[in-house]
Amino acid sequence: MKISLELSSEQAEILQIAADRLGLKPAELARASLADLLGLLQEDFKKAATYVMQENEELYRRLC
Repeated sequence: MKISLELSSEQAEILQIAADRLGLKPAELARASLADLLGLLQEDFKKAATYVMQENEELYRRLC
């Protein structure tokens, strides 16, 4: 999937500086950052779902 983003000049400068420090192209840094964020969100969802299932385990058992 290809996504286009519009960054403010300040955001673009910050991205460029960070990418330069890491020896990456700005697009590579943006891609890696987004992958990390999506991984965290997926992990948070799994934790929340597990918590809800454990908290309501007795209720679910009664409903079945």
